[in-house]
Amino acid sequence: MILRMSNLFVRTLREDPADAEVPSHKLLVRAGYIRRAAPGIYTWLPLGLRVLRNVETIIREEMDAIGAQELQFPALLPREPYEATGRWTEYGDGIFRLKDRKEADYLLGPTHEEMFTLVVKDLFSSYKDLPVWLYQIQTKYRDEARPRAGLLRGREFIMKDSYSFDTTDEGLDASYAAHRNAYINTFDRLGFDYVIVRATAGAMGGSKSEEFLAKAEVGEDTYVRCTNCEYAANVEAVQVRPPAPIPYDDAPAAHAEDTPDTPTIETLVDFLNAKHPREDRPWTAGDTLKNVLVVLKHPDGTREPLAIGLPGDREVDQKRLEGQLEPIEVEPMDDAELRKHPALVKGYIGPAFGGRSALGEESDSGIRYLVDPRVAEGTRWVTGANVAGSHVIDLVAGRDFTPDGTIEAAEVRDGDPCPNCEDGTLESARGIEMGHIFQLGRKYAEALDLQVLDENGKLVTVTMGSYGIGVSRAVAAIAEGNNDELGLVWPREISPADVHVVAAGKEEAIFAAATELAEGLSRQGVTVIYDDRAGKVSPGVKFKDAELIGVPTIVTVGRGLAEGTVEVKDRRSGERTEVPVGEAVEYLANLVR
Repeated sequence: MILRMSNLFVRTLREDPADAEVPSHKLLVRAGYIRRAAPGIYTWLPLGLRVLRNVETIIREEMDAIGAQELQFPALLPREPYEATGRWTEYGDGIFRLKDRKEADYLLGPTHEEMFTLVVKDLFSSYKDLPVWLYQIQTKYRDEARPRAGLLRGREFIMKDSYSFDTTDEGLDASYAAHRNAYINTFDRLGFDYVIVRATAGAMGGSKSEEFLAKAEVGEDTYVRCTNCEYAANVEAVQVRPPAPIPYDDAPAAHAEDTPDTPTIETLVDFLNAKHPREDRPWTAGDTLKNVLVVLKHPDGTREPLAIGLPGDREVDQKRLEGQLEPIEVEPMDDAELRKHPALVKGYIGPAFGGRSALGEESDSGIRYLVDPRVAEGTRWVTGANVAGSHVIDLVAGRDFTPDGTIEAAEVRDGDPCPNCEDGTLESARGIEMGHIFQLGRKYAEALDLQVLDENGKLVTVTMGSYGIGVSRAVAAIAEGNNDELGLVWPREISPADVHVVAAGKEEAIFAAATELAEGLSRQGVTVIYDDRAGKVSPGVKFKDAELIGVPTIVTVGRGLAEGTVEVKDRRSGERTEVPVGEAVEYLANLVR
Protein backbone atom coordinates (compact mmCIF):
# COMPACT_ATOMS: atom_id res chain seq x y z
CA MET A 1 0.00 0.00 0.00
CA ILE A 2 1.20 3.51 -0.82
CA LEU A 3 -0.06 6.58 1.05
CA ARG A 4 0.83 9.57 -1.13
CA MET A 5 1.38 12.82 0.72
CA SER A 6 0.03 14.74 -2.29
CA ASN A 7 -3.48 13.48 -1.55
CA LEU A 8 -3.23 12.07 1.99
CA PHE A 9 -5.77 13.67 4.32
CA VAL A 10 -3.20 15.19 6.68
CA ARG A 11 -2.02 18.63 7.67
CA THR A 12 1.06 18.98 9.85
CA LEU A 13 1.60 21.92 12.20
CA ARG A 14 4.81 23.62 13.26
CA GLU A 15 3.39 25.05 16.52
CA ASP A 16 1.92 23.20 19.48
CA PRO A 17 -1.87 23.50 19.88
CA ALA A 18 -2.81 26.00 22.58
CA ASP A 19 -4.74 23.48 24.72
CA ALA A 20 -2.06 20.74 24.63
CA GLU A 21 -0.25 20.02 27.91
CA VAL A 22 1.64 16.77 27.36
CA PRO A 23 3.97 15.58 24.56
CA SER A 24 1.60 12.97 23.16
CA HIS A 25 -1.21 15.50 22.78
CA LYS A 26 1.06 18.07 21.13
CA LEU A 27 2.68 15.63 18.71
CA LEU A 28 -0.42 13.65 17.73
CA VAL A 29 -2.16 16.89 16.76
CA ARG A 30 0.88 18.45 15.07
CA ALA A 31 1.66 15.32 13.08
CA GLY A 32 -1.91 15.02 11.81
CA TYR A 33 -3.08 11.95 13.73
CA ILE A 34 -6.01 13.43 15.65
CA ARG A 35 -8.09 16.63 15.77
CA ARG A 36 -10.12 17.99 18.65
CA ALA A 37 -13.89 17.84 18.11
CA ALA A 38 -14.94 18.99 21.61
CA PRO A 39 -13.41 18.92 25.10
CA GLY A 40 -12.27 15.34 25.69
CA ILE A 41 -13.52 14.17 22.26
CA TYR A 42 -11.24 13.61 19.26
CA THR A 43 -11.52 12.76 15.58
CA TRP A 44 -9.16 10.06 14.33
CA LEU A 45 -7.57 11.16 11.06
CA PRO A 46 -6.28 8.52 8.58
CA LEU A 47 -2.77 8.23 10.04
CA GLY A 48 -4.12 8.11 13.59
CA LEU A 49 -6.70 5.51 12.66
CA ARG A 50 -3.98 3.30 11.18
CA VAL A 51 -2.03 3.45 14.45
CA LEU A 52 -5.18 2.75 16.45
CA ARG A 53 -6.00 -0.27 14.28
CA ASN A 54 -2.46 -1.60 14.74
CA VAL A 55 -2.90 -1.42 18.52
CA GLU A 56 -6.24 -3.20 18.23
CA THR A 57 -4.66 -5.92 16.08
CA ILE A 58 -2.03 -6.68 18.71
CA ILE A 59 -4.67 -6.85 21.43
CA ARG A 60 -6.91 -9.11 19.34
CA GLU A 61 -4.07 -11.46 18.50
CA GLU A 62 -3.11 -11.90 22.14
CA MET A 63 -6.71 -12.28 23.32
CA ASP A 64 -7.49 -14.80 20.57
CA ALA A 65 -4.31 -16.70 21.45
CA ILE A 66 -5.67 -17.60 24.90
CA GLY A 67 -9.04 -18.65 23.49
CA ALA A 68 -11.07 -15.52 24.25
CA GLN A 69 -13.93 -14.80 21.85
CA GLU A 70 -14.81 -11.36 20.52
CA LEU A 71 -18.29 -9.90 20.44
CA GLN A 72 -19.61 -6.37 20.48
CA PHE A 73 -22.35 -4.74 22.50
CA PRO A 74 -24.13 -1.51 21.63
CA ALA A 75 -22.89 1.73 23.15
CA LEU A 76 -26.48 2.84 23.83
CA LEU A 77 -27.68 0.79 26.79
CA PRO A 78 -30.93 0.46 28.77
CA ARG A 79 -31.22 1.61 32.35
CA GLU A 80 -32.60 -1.59 33.85
CA PRO A 81 -29.43 -3.73 34.13
CA TYR A 82 -27.53 -0.84 35.71
CA GLU A 83 -30.42 -0.21 38.07
CA ALA A 84 -30.25 -3.87 39.16
CA THR A 85 -26.58 -3.58 40.12
CA GLY A 86 -27.00 -0.13 41.71
CA ARG A 87 -24.65 1.56 39.28
CA TRP A 88 -27.28 3.76 37.66
CA THR A 89 -27.12 5.69 40.93
CA GLU A 90 -23.50 4.98 41.89
CA TYR A 91 -22.12 6.58 38.74
CA GLY A 92 -23.71 9.88 39.74
CA ASP A 93 -22.74 12.60 37.27
CA GLY A 94 -20.09 10.37 35.70
CA ILE A 95 -22.26 8.96 32.91
CA PHE A 96 -24.23 10.35 29.99
CA ARG A 97 -27.94 9.71 30.52
CA LEU A 98 -30.65 10.26 27.92
CA LYS A 99 -34.29 9.48 27.18
CA ASP A 100 -35.92 8.21 24.02
CA ARG A 101 -39.12 9.62 22.56
CA LYS A 102 -41.13 7.37 24.90
CA GLU A 103 -39.29 8.76 27.95
CA ALA A 104 -37.45 5.49 28.59
CA ASP A 105 -34.04 5.93 30.25
CA TYR A 106 -30.78 4.99 28.53
CA LEU A 107 -27.10 5.64 29.06
CA LEU A 108 -24.01 5.73 26.89
CA GLY A 109 -22.01 2.76 28.12
CA PRO A 110 -19.16 3.62 30.51
CA THR A 111 -18.43 -0.09 30.94
CA HIS A 112 -20.29 -3.29 30.13
CA GLU A 113 -20.17 -5.72 33.08
CA GLU A 114 -23.95 -5.93 33.19
CA MET A 115 -24.29 -6.67 29.48
CA PHE A 116 -21.65 -9.41 29.52
CA THR A 117 -23.33 -11.00 32.53
CA LEU A 118 -26.76 -10.95 30.94
CA VAL A 119 -25.66 -12.39 27.60
CA VAL A 120 -24.01 -15.36 29.35
CA LYS A 121 -27.14 -15.80 31.48
CA ASP A 122 -29.25 -15.75 28.32
CA LEU A 123 -27.23 -18.41 26.48
CA PHE A 124 -25.55 -20.68 29.06
CA SER A 125 -27.07 -22.74 31.87
CA SER A 126 -24.63 -25.57 32.67
CA TYR A 127 -21.17 -25.91 34.19
CA LYS A 128 -20.27 -27.74 30.95
CA ASP A 129 -20.50 -24.40 29.12
CA LEU A 130 -17.86 -22.83 31.35
CA PRO A 131 -15.28 -21.43 31.56
CA VAL A 132 -15.90 -18.92 28.81
CA TRP A 133 -13.86 -15.77 28.08
CA LEU A 134 -15.50 -12.98 26.10
CA TYR A 135 -14.14 -9.63 25.00
CA GLN A 136 -14.98 -6.58 22.93
CA ILE A 137 -13.20 -3.49 21.63
CA GLN A 138 -15.77 -0.77 22.04
CA THR A 139 -16.20 2.96 22.47
CA LYS A 140 -16.98 4.04 26.04
CA TYR A 141 -18.40 7.28 27.40
CA ARG A 142 -17.88 9.00 30.73
CA ASP A 143 -18.83 12.55 31.60
CA GLU A 144 -15.33 13.45 32.72
CA ALA A 145 -15.43 16.67 34.76
CA ARG A 146 -11.96 17.79 33.67
CA PRO A 147 -10.93 16.22 30.36
CA ARG A 148 -7.24 16.87 29.74
CA ALA A 149 -4.02 15.59 28.17
CA GLY A 150 -5.60 14.69 24.85
CA LEU A 151 -6.32 10.98 24.59
CA LEU A 152 -5.16 10.28 28.15
CA ARG A 153 -8.30 11.60 29.84
CA GLY A 154 -11.29 12.01 27.58
CA ARG A 155 -15.06 11.75 27.54
CA GLU A 156 -15.12 9.30 24.65
CA PHE A 157 -12.49 6.59 24.46
CA ILE A 158 -11.94 3.07 23.16
CA MET A 159 -11.40 0.12 25.47
CA LYS A 160 -10.85 -3.57 25.24
CA ASP A 161 -12.86 -5.13 28.04
CA SER A 162 -13.01 -8.85 28.63
CA TYR A 163 -14.68 -11.05 31.22
CA SER A 164 -14.18 -14.57 32.42
CA PHE A 165 -16.96 -16.79 33.73
CA ASP A 166 -16.21 -19.77 35.98
CA THR A 167 -18.07 -21.94 38.46
CA THR A 168 -15.30 -22.05 41.09
CA ASP A 169 -12.78 -19.72 42.69
CA GLU A 170 -10.01 -22.01 41.44
CA GLY A 171 -11.32 -21.56 37.92
CA LEU A 172 -11.29 -17.79 38.38
CA ASP A 173 -7.65 -17.96 39.50
CA ALA A 174 -6.76 -19.82 36.29
CA SER A 175 -8.68 -17.34 34.13
CA TYR A 176 -6.99 -14.45 35.87
CA ALA A 177 -3.54 -15.96 35.31
CA ALA A 178 -4.24 -16.53 31.61
CA HIS A 179 -5.37 -12.95 31.10
CA ARG A 180 -2.40 -11.64 33.06
CA ASN A 181 0.00 -13.48 30.76
CA ALA A 182 -1.87 -12.21 27.70
CA TYR A 183 -1.51 -8.66 29.01
CA ILE A 184 2.22 -9.10 29.53
CA ASN A 185 2.55 -10.28 25.93
CA THR A 186 0.39 -7.40 24.70
CA PHE A 187 2.28 -4.66 26.52
CA ASP A 188 5.63 -6.16 25.57
CA ARG A 189 4.58 -5.75 21.92
CA LEU A 190 3.13 -2.25 22.27
CA GLY A 191 6.56 -0.78 22.80
CA PHE A 192 6.69 1.22 26.01
CA ASP A 193 8.12 0.64 29.48
CA TYR A 194 5.53 -0.53 31.95
CA VAL A 195 5.22 -1.83 35.48
CA ILE A 196 2.64 -4.15 37.08
CA VAL A 197 1.38 -2.90 40.44
CA ARG A 198 -1.18 -3.84 43.05
CA ALA A 199 -4.35 -1.79 42.77
CA THR A 200 -7.76 -1.21 44.30
CA ALA A 201 -10.89 -2.51 42.61
CA GLY A 202 -12.81 0.69 43.33
CA ALA A 203 -16.46 0.85 42.31
CA MET A 204 -16.09 -2.36 40.30
CA GLY A 205 -15.87 -4.44 43.45
CA GLY A 206 -14.00 -7.69 43.70
CA SER A 207 -10.76 -8.79 45.32
CA LYS A 208 -7.41 -9.36 43.63
CA SER A 209 -6.53 -6.39 41.47
CA GLU A 210 -3.49 -5.29 39.44
CA GLU A 211 -2.75 -2.39 37.11
CA PHE A 212 -0.39 -2.16 34.16
CA LEU A 213 1.10 1.33 34.19
CA ALA A 214 3.12 2.88 31.39
CA LYS A 215 6.04 4.71 32.97
CA ALA A 216 5.61 8.41 32.20
CA GLU A 217 6.30 11.66 34.04
CA VAL A 218 2.96 13.02 32.82
CA GLY A 219 1.03 10.07 34.26
CA GLU A 220 -1.81 10.78 36.65
CA ASP A 221 -1.15 7.64 38.67
CA THR A 222 1.55 7.53 41.32
CA TYR A 223 2.96 4.14 42.19
CA VAL A 224 5.63 2.97 44.60
CA ARG A 225 8.21 0.21 44.44
CA CYS A 226 10.26 -1.30 47.24
CA THR A 227 14.03 -0.84 47.21
CA ASN A 228 14.49 -4.34 48.64
CA CYS A 229 11.73 -6.70 47.45
CA GLU A 230 9.35 -7.10 44.50
CA TYR A 231 6.54 -5.08 46.08
CA ALA A 232 4.92 -2.52 43.74
CA ALA A 233 1.56 -0.81 44.21
CA ASN A 234 -0.51 2.12 43.12
CA VAL A 235 -0.44 4.55 46.06
CA GLU A 236 -4.20 4.07 46.41
CA ALA A 237 -3.56 0.39 47.19
CA VAL A 238 -0.66 0.84 49.64
CA GLN A 239 -1.55 -0.52 53.06
CA VAL A 240 0.43 0.96 55.95
CA ARG A 241 1.93 -1.59 58.30
CA PRO A 242 0.54 -0.44 61.69
CA PRO A 243 2.81 -0.42 64.73
CA ALA A 244 2.28 -3.12 67.32
CA PRO A 245 0.04 -2.12 70.25
CA ILE A 246 1.99 -0.21 72.89
CA PRO A 247 1.35 -0.85 76.62
CA TYR A 248 0.06 2.30 78.26
CA ASP A 249 -0.36 1.29 81.91
CA ASP A 250 2.40 3.68 82.97
CA ALA A 251 1.59 6.40 80.45
CA PRO A 252 0.95 9.82 82.03
CA ALA A 253 -2.59 11.02 82.18
CA ALA A 254 -3.77 13.21 79.36
CA HIS A 255 -3.73 16.88 80.30
CA ALA A 256 -4.95 20.00 78.57
CA GLU A 257 -2.67 23.00 78.20
CA ASP A 258 -3.33 26.52 77.01
CA THR A 259 -1.86 26.89 73.52
CA PRO A 260 -3.02 30.30 72.32
CA ASP A 261 -2.74 31.20 68.65
CA THR A 262 -1.83 27.66 67.51
CA PRO A 263 -4.45 26.72 64.92
CA THR A 264 -1.87 25.04 62.64
CA ILE A 265 0.53 22.16 63.17
CA GLU A 266 3.54 24.41 62.62
CA THR A 267 2.47 26.98 65.20
CA LEU A 268 1.59 24.22 67.67
CA VAL A 269 4.99 22.52 67.38
CA ASP A 270 6.82 25.83 67.83
CA PHE A 271 4.74 26.59 70.94
CA LEU A 272 5.29 23.14 72.47
CA ASN A 273 9.05 23.36 72.04
CA ALA A 274 9.08 26.82 73.61
CA LYS A 275 6.65 26.24 76.49
CA HIS A 276 6.47 22.48 77.05
CA PRO A 277 9.81 21.01 75.89
CA ARG A 278 10.34 17.26 75.94
CA GLU A 279 13.28 15.76 77.83
CA ASP A 280 14.27 13.24 75.14
CA ARG A 281 14.01 15.29 71.92
CA PRO A 282 12.18 18.24 70.37
CA TRP A 283 8.52 17.98 69.47
CA THR A 284 7.83 17.33 65.78
CA ALA A 285 4.75 17.45 63.58
CA GLY A 286 4.67 13.64 63.70
CA ASP A 287 3.84 13.82 67.43
CA THR A 288 0.59 15.64 66.74
CA LEU A 289 -2.74 14.18 65.69
CA LYS A 290 -4.26 16.18 62.85
CA ASN A 291 -8.02 15.87 62.33
CA VAL A 292 -9.25 16.68 58.84
CA LEU A 293 -12.94 17.21 58.14
CA VAL A 294 -14.51 16.31 54.81
CA VAL A 295 -17.98 15.79 53.39
CA LEU A 296 -18.85 12.59 51.53
CA LYS A 297 -21.21 13.00 48.58
CA HIS A 298 -22.99 9.68 48.11
CA PRO A 299 -24.28 8.73 44.65
CA ASP A 300 -27.89 9.09 45.82
CA GLY A 301 -27.22 12.74 46.74
CA THR A 302 -26.95 12.37 50.52
CA ARG A 303 -24.09 14.14 52.26
CA GLU A 304 -22.18 12.71 55.22
CA PRO A 305 -19.54 14.44 57.36
CA LEU A 306 -16.37 12.46 58.05
CA ALA A 307 -13.35 13.17 60.24
CA ILE A 308 -9.95 11.68 59.42
CA GLY A 309 -7.23 11.48 62.05
CA LEU A 310 -3.62 11.21 60.89
CA PRO A 311 -0.13 12.17 62.07
CA GLY A 312 0.42 15.90 61.77
CA ASP A 313 3.38 15.49 59.42
CA ARG A 314 1.12 13.91 56.80
CA GLU A 315 -1.48 15.34 54.45
CA VAL A 316 -4.62 13.61 53.23
CA ASP A 317 -4.10 12.33 49.69
CA GLN A 318 -7.35 13.12 47.87
CA LYS A 319 -6.97 10.39 45.24
CA ARG A 320 -5.99 7.86 47.87
CA LEU A 321 -8.98 8.81 50.00
CA GLU A 322 -11.41 8.66 47.08
CA GLY A 323 -9.90 5.32 46.05
CA GLN A 324 -10.98 3.88 49.41
CA LEU A 325 -14.48 5.32 49.15
CA GLU A 326 -15.33 5.08 45.44
CA PRO A 327 -17.96 5.74 44.08
CA ILE A 328 -18.44 8.31 46.85
CA GLU A 329 -17.04 11.77 46.05
CA VAL A 330 -15.16 13.78 48.66
CA GLU A 331 -14.98 17.52 49.24
CA PRO A 332 -13.48 19.59 52.09
CA MET A 333 -15.85 20.67 54.84
CA ASP A 334 -16.42 24.42 54.57
CA ASP A 335 -17.17 26.85 57.41
CA ALA A 336 -20.92 26.73 56.79
CA GLU A 337 -20.94 22.96 57.22
CA LEU A 338 -18.65 23.17 60.25
CA ARG A 339 -21.09 25.50 62.02
CA LYS A 340 -23.66 22.70 61.95
CA HIS A 341 -21.45 20.83 64.45
CA PRO A 342 -20.98 23.05 67.51
CA ALA A 343 -18.96 20.34 69.32
CA LEU A 344 -16.13 21.01 66.86
CA VAL A 345 -13.88 24.04 67.36
CA LYS A 346 -12.02 25.03 64.21
CA GLY A 347 -8.26 24.70 64.62
CA TYR A 348 -8.58 22.81 67.92
CA ILE A 349 -10.56 19.68 66.98
CA GLY A 350 -9.74 16.53 68.90
CA PRO A 351 -11.21 13.11 69.60
CA ALA A 352 -11.70 13.21 73.37
CA PHE A 353 -10.98 15.02 76.62
CA GLY A 354 -12.62 15.96 79.90
CA GLY A 355 -15.61 13.71 79.47
CA ARG A 356 -16.44 15.17 76.06
CA SER A 357 -15.86 13.25 72.84
CA ALA A 358 -16.12 15.39 69.77
CA LEU A 359 -14.95 12.52 67.59
CA GLY A 360 -14.92 8.74 67.89
CA GLU A 361 -17.24 6.19 69.41
CA GLU A 362 -20.23 7.75 71.23
CA SER A 363 -19.06 11.21 70.16
CA ASP A 364 -20.95 14.41 70.83
CA SER A 365 -20.75 15.43 67.18
CA GLY A 366 -22.15 12.25 65.66
CA ILE A 367 -19.44 12.42 63.01
CA ARG A 368 -17.80 9.19 61.95
CA TYR A 369 -14.10 9.21 62.87
CA LEU A 370 -11.59 7.12 60.94
CA VAL A 371 -7.87 7.21 61.64
CA ASP A 372 -4.64 6.36 59.87
CA PRO A 373 -3.32 2.88 60.81
CA ARG A 374 -0.35 4.59 62.50
CA VAL A 375 -2.78 5.82 65.17
CA ALA A 376 -2.57 2.42 66.81
CA GLU A 377 -3.51 1.35 70.34
CA GLY A 378 -1.18 2.84 72.91
CA THR A 379 0.25 5.58 70.69
CA ARG A 380 0.42 9.00 72.42
CA TRP A 381 -0.54 12.25 70.74
CA VAL A 382 -0.94 15.98 71.05
CA THR A 383 -4.24 17.08 69.58
CA GLY A 384 -7.02 19.63 69.92
CA ALA A 385 -8.92 19.85 73.22
CA ASN A 386 -12.13 20.99 71.49
CA VAL A 387 -11.64 24.36 73.17
CA ALA A 388 -10.27 27.41 71.39
CA GLY A 389 -6.61 27.97 72.29
CA SER A 390 -6.16 24.60 74.01
CA HIS A 391 -4.56 21.24 73.15
CA VAL A 392 -4.31 17.90 74.93
CA ILE A 393 -0.91 16.34 75.58
CA ASP A 394 -0.40 12.59 76.17
CA LEU A 395 -3.72 11.58 74.66
CA VAL A 396 -3.49 7.79 74.28
CA ALA A 397 -5.31 5.87 71.55
CA GLY A 398 -7.35 3.04 73.06
CA ARG A 399 -7.30 4.58 76.52
CA ASP A 400 -8.63 8.09 76.00
CA PHE A 401 -10.43 7.68 72.70
CA THR A 402 -11.56 4.95 70.32
CA PRO A 403 -12.01 5.74 66.63
CA ASP A 404 -14.75 4.22 64.51
CA GLY A 405 -12.20 2.46 62.31
CA THR A 406 -9.15 3.03 60.15
CA ILE A 407 -8.70 4.37 56.62
CA GLU A 408 -5.77 4.49 54.19
CA ALA A 409 -5.93 8.19 53.31
CA ALA A 410 -2.56 9.68 54.31
CA GLU A 411 -0.03 10.53 51.63
CA VAL A 412 2.59 7.91 50.82
CA ARG A 413 6.13 9.32 50.79
CA ASP A 414 9.48 8.22 49.48
CA GLY A 415 11.36 6.48 52.29
CA ASP A 416 8.24 5.04 53.94
CA PRO A 417 8.70 1.44 55.17
CA CYS A 418 7.71 -1.27 52.72
CA PRO A 419 4.45 -3.00 53.76
CA ASN A 420 5.79 -6.30 52.42
CA CYS A 421 9.30 -6.69 53.88
CA GLU A 422 11.28 -5.58 56.91
CA ASP A 423 14.27 -3.88 55.29
CA GLY A 424 12.90 -2.08 52.24
CA THR A 425 11.66 1.46 51.76
CA LEU A 426 9.33 2.87 49.14
CA GLU A 427 10.25 5.07 46.20
CA SER A 428 7.64 6.67 43.95
CA ALA A 429 7.21 7.26 40.24
CA ARG A 430 4.46 8.30 37.84
CA GLY A 431 2.59 6.20 35.33
CA ILE A 432 -0.35 6.05 32.94
CA GLU A 433 -2.92 3.35 33.66
CA MET A 434 -3.01 1.17 30.55
CA GLY A 435 -4.61 -1.99 31.82
CA HIS A 436 -6.50 -3.18 34.89
CA ILE A 437 -7.27 -6.79 35.77
CA PHE A 438 -9.26 -7.90 38.78
CA GLN A 439 -11.34 -10.68 40.17
CA LEU A 440 -14.92 -9.44 40.31
CA GLY A 441 -16.16 -12.52 42.10
CA ARG A 442 -19.92 -12.91 42.28
CA LYS A 443 -21.04 -9.29 42.70
CA TYR A 444 -22.63 -8.91 39.26
CA ALA A 445 -23.69 -12.53 38.94
CA GLU A 446 -25.64 -12.26 42.19
CA ALA A 447 -27.21 -8.92 41.24
CA LEU A 448 -28.34 -10.28 37.86
CA ASP A 449 -28.99 -13.88 38.98
CA LEU A 450 -26.39 -15.58 36.76
CA GLN A 451 -26.46 -19.22 37.85
CA VAL A 452 -25.67 -22.52 36.18
CA LEU A 453 -26.24 -26.15 37.13
CA ASP A 454 -23.14 -27.83 38.55
CA GLU A 455 -22.12 -31.48 38.09
CA ASN A 456 -24.54 -32.44 40.88
CA GLY A 457 -27.48 -30.69 39.28
CA LYS A 458 -27.48 -27.85 41.83
CA LEU A 459 -27.60 -24.18 40.91
CA VAL A 460 -24.36 -22.31 41.62
CA THR A 461 -23.61 -18.64 41.15
CA VAL A 462 -20.97 -17.93 38.52
CA THR A 463 -17.79 -16.09 39.50
CA MET A 464 -16.33 -13.47 37.17
CA GLY A 465 -13.07 -11.74 36.30
CA SER A 466 -12.75 -8.39 34.55
CA TYR A 467 -9.85 -7.30 32.35
CA GLY A 468 -9.55 -3.92 30.62
CA ILE A 469 -7.08 -2.20 28.30
CA GLY A 470 -7.28 1.45 27.26
CA VAL A 471 -6.91 1.13 23.48
CA SER A 472 -7.05 4.79 22.46
CA ARG A 473 -5.07 5.67 25.58
CA ALA A 474 -2.41 3.19 24.43
CA VAL A 475 -1.79 5.32 21.34
CA ALA A 476 -1.04 8.30 23.60
CA ALA A 477 1.07 6.21 25.99
CA ILE A 478 3.16 4.86 23.13
CA ALA A 479 3.62 8.40 21.83
CA GLU A 480 4.65 9.57 25.31
CA GLY A 481 7.40 6.96 25.45
CA ASN A 482 8.52 7.24 21.82
CA ASN A 483 9.38 10.76 20.77
CA ASP A 484 12.28 13.19 20.56
CA GLU A 485 12.84 16.87 19.83
CA LEU A 486 11.93 16.30 16.15
CA GLY A 487 8.65 14.45 16.59
CA LEU A 488 7.20 10.97 17.02
CA VAL A 489 9.28 7.77 16.79
CA TRP A 490 6.85 4.88 16.39
CA PRO A 491 7.76 1.25 17.13
CA ARG A 492 7.52 -0.61 13.84
CA GLU A 493 4.56 -2.78 14.81
CA ILE A 494 2.53 0.31 15.75
CA SER A 495 3.63 2.73 13.00
CA PRO A 496 1.09 3.88 10.38
CA ALA A 497 3.56 2.75 7.69
CA ASP A 498 6.77 0.75 7.41
CA VAL A 499 8.78 3.18 5.30
CA HIS A 500 8.55 6.91 4.57
CA VAL A 501 9.95 7.69 1.10
CA VAL A 502 10.93 11.32 0.45
CA ALA A 503 11.47 12.60 -3.07
CA ALA A 504 13.95 15.38 -2.27
CA GLY A 505 14.38 17.49 -5.39
CA LYS A 506 12.61 18.83 -8.46
CA GLU A 507 14.09 16.66 -11.19
CA GLU A 508 11.82 14.19 -12.93
CA ALA A 509 14.44 11.47 -12.45
CA ILE A 510 14.19 11.80 -8.67
CA PHE A 511 10.41 11.47 -8.70
CA ALA A 512 10.57 8.59 -11.16
CA ALA A 513 13.08 6.69 -8.99
CA ALA A 514 11.13 7.45 -5.79
CA THR A 515 7.88 6.28 -7.40
CA GLU A 516 9.50 3.08 -8.64
CA LEU A 517 10.92 2.43 -5.16
CA ALA A 518 7.56 3.02 -3.46
CA GLU A 519 5.74 0.76 -5.91
CA GLY A 520 8.39 -1.96 -5.57
CA LEU A 521 8.05 -1.89 -1.79
CA SER A 522 4.27 -2.01 -2.04
CA ARG A 523 4.49 -5.14 -4.20
CA GLN A 524 6.59 -6.70 -1.41
CA GLY A 525 3.81 -6.04 1.10
CA VAL A 526 5.56 -3.02 2.64
CA THR A 527 3.32 -0.08 3.56
CA VAL A 528 4.79 3.20 2.33
CA ILE A 529 4.15 6.85 2.98
CA TYR A 530 5.46 8.50 -0.19
CA ASP A 531 6.09 12.25 -0.09
CA ASP A 532 5.50 12.95 -3.75
CA ARG A 533 4.59 16.58 -3.26
CA ALA A 534 6.08 18.79 -5.94
CA GLY A 535 6.00 22.49 -6.60
CA LYS A 536 6.64 24.75 -3.63
CA VAL A 537 7.13 22.02 -1.04
CA SER A 538 10.86 22.10 -0.29
CA PRO A 539 12.98 19.11 0.74
CA GLY A 540 13.40 20.77 4.15
CA VAL A 541 9.63 20.76 4.74
CA LYS A 542 9.41 17.14 3.63
CA PHE A 543 12.20 16.11 6.01
CA LYS A 544 10.55 17.93 8.93
CA ASP A 545 7.23 16.23 8.18
CA ALA A 546 8.85 12.81 7.93
CA GLU A 547 10.59 13.26 11.29
CA LEU A 548 7.40 14.63 12.88
CA ILE A 549 5.20 11.79 11.58
CA GLY A 550 7.67 9.28 13.00
CA VAL A 551 7.72 6.26 10.67
CA PRO A 552 10.70 4.13 11.81
CA THR A 553 12.51 4.10 8.43
CA ILE A 554 12.93 7.21 6.25
CA VAL A 555 14.32 6.84 2.72
CA THR A 556 15.56 9.90 0.84
CA VAL A 557 15.74 9.81 -2.94
CA GLY A 558 17.74 12.90 -3.84
CA ARG A 559 21.28 14.00 -4.66
CA GLY A 560 22.70 10.52 -4.08
CA LEU A 561 20.74 9.30 -7.08
CA ALA A 562 23.50 10.65 -9.33
CA GLU A 563 25.84 8.09 -7.72
CA GLY A 564 23.15 5.42 -7.87
CA THR A 565 22.24 5.40 -4.15
CA VAL A 566 19.41 6.32 -1.81
CA GLU A 567 19.79 7.22 1.86
CA VAL A 568 18.10 5.04 4.49
CA LYS A 569 17.73 6.66 7.92
CA ASP A 570 16.78 4.92 11.15
CA ARG A 571 14.36 7.36 12.74
CA ARG A 572 15.19 6.26 16.29
CA SER A 573 18.99 6.14 16.19
CA GLY A 574 19.54 8.65 13.41
CA GLU A 575 21.93 6.24 11.70
CA ARG A 576 22.13 6.76 7.92
CA THR A 577 23.04 4.13 5.34
CA GLU A 578 23.71 4.59 1.61
CA VAL A 579 22.04 1.77 -0.36
CA PRO A 580 22.35 1.14 -4.11
CA VAL A 581 19.11 1.98 -5.90
CA GLY A 582 18.86 -1.47 -7.47
CA GLU A 583 19.10 -3.16 -4.06
CA ALA A 584 16.90 -0.77 -2.11
CA VAL A 585 13.61 -2.70 -2.39
CA GLU A 586 15.12 -5.96 -1.18
CA TYR A 587 17.16 -4.21 1.53
CA LEU A 588 14.14 -2.34 2.91
CA ALA A 589 11.78 -5.32 2.66
CA ASN A 590 14.22 -7.41 4.69
CA LEU A 591 14.66 -4.58 7.17
CA VAL A 592 10.92 -4.35 7.68
CA ARG A 593 10.50 -8.10 8.01
